[in-house]
Amino acid sequence: MDLLSLLAFLAAAAALVVGLLVLRELRSGAPAPVDQALASTDAHLRELAARQAQDAGRLSASVDGTAQAVARVDARMDQLRQDVSGQLSVAASSMAAGQNALRQEMAGQMSALRLDTSHQLETVRATVDERLAKTLNDRLAVSFQSINEQLEAVNQGLGAVQGLASNVGDLRRVLTNVKTRGILGEVQLGAILQEVLAPEQYETNVAVKPGSRDVVEFAVRIPVEGGGAVLLPIDAKFPGDTYAALEEAREAGTKADVEAARKALVAVVKREAKDISSKYISVPETTNFALMFLPVEGLYAEVVSVPGLIVELQRDYSVNVAGPSTMAALLNSLQLSYQTLAIQRQTDTVLQVLQGVKAEFPRYQKALEQAKAQIERAGHTVDRIITTRARAMERKLRDIELPGEPHSPVLEDDALDGADD
Repeated sequence: MDLLSLLAFLAAAAALVVGLLVLRELRSGAPAPVDQALASTDAHLRELAARQAQDAGRLSASVDGTAQAVARVDARMDQLRQDVSGQLSVAASSMAAGQNALRQEMAGQMSALRLDTSHQLETVRATVDERLAKTLNDRLAVSFQSINEQLEAVNQGLGAVQGLASNVGDLRRVLTNVKTRGILGEVQLGAILQEVLAPEQYETNVAVKPGSRDVVEFAVRIPVEGGGAVLLPIDAKFPGDTYAALEEAREAGTKADVEAARKALVAVVKREAKDISSKYISVPETTNFALMFLPVEGLYAEVVSVPGLIVELQRDYSVNVAGPSTMAALLNSLQLSYQTLAIQRQTDTVLQVLQGVKAEFPRYQKALEQAKAQIERAGHTVDRIITTRARAMERKLRDIELPGEPHSPVLEDDALDGADD
């Protein structure tokens, strides 16, 4: 603090010396106004030095007070530091004691929780074991019951298979008989015709060729122009032995055996087509072609798969081959031809009616015009009767009054109207 005062004092002294030196230099050759200015500056410098000395004293006093305040603050901080240190040691000891107590309490609670959890796990384990055992027993019982039912169904199926096997044996015996095979194809063909066509659209077991005693199984009536109909012969053929031999050769034989069996089947089909052509085609009583019905789709597919066989049958024998599905399609197309012919006939009838109406329409129009003229003349006559004859009668009856009859204002009004007219 004294150092600051000393520095201030030295600064003021240095400033004073400098001022005196400057003043002396100026006085040596300066005029009177300059002397006055220098005297004024000297006075100001003295005043400034005095003020600096005062400020230095006040600053020294303030610095001393600040040093004392800092000393008091240092003492207070030391006291506070001691107090805080004591409180922290007390708190640390208290927290250590609390932590020990909390640790012991937590250890006790964890032990109790461990025991409780173990007991609950044992209970849950016992419950789960009991439920699992019950569920397993129930499911095993259901599974055994289902297995028993399936075994019973299998036994029933085996019985059905045995019955089917016996039926297959019966069917094989039926199919090995040529006459029975023919009846089977005929029955199947009849069922298809009955399902697609109306009863009046086909005939059964009819002799289609004049003078011949050969009857075809079915003949479809195809309508033609003029109201008549021609017959389409349809005969069912089932060369089962040849087809079975082809299947056996395909399963167990060589390629040569298959070709031989196929050639045999082609020969049988051609022979049957020739038989149908010679017995049942007779134009104009029948169509210029006939149909051979093969009741098995596999047999029909085998015949169709032979290259050129269908074309040869159509060219040489005028016979078309049809299976169960294609027969239904052919009959449906014939049904459409029936409907087309019926529509054509109805169209002809409608055209005839329209032509009659067209011829009758001028006479009808003339009669309407005559009736209209007569109605107009009758209207004019009625108007004349109303306007002339009725008013004349009113004028004659105007002056006639019956005894006891009141005066009629209507006649008076009518008289007035007549006078106006």
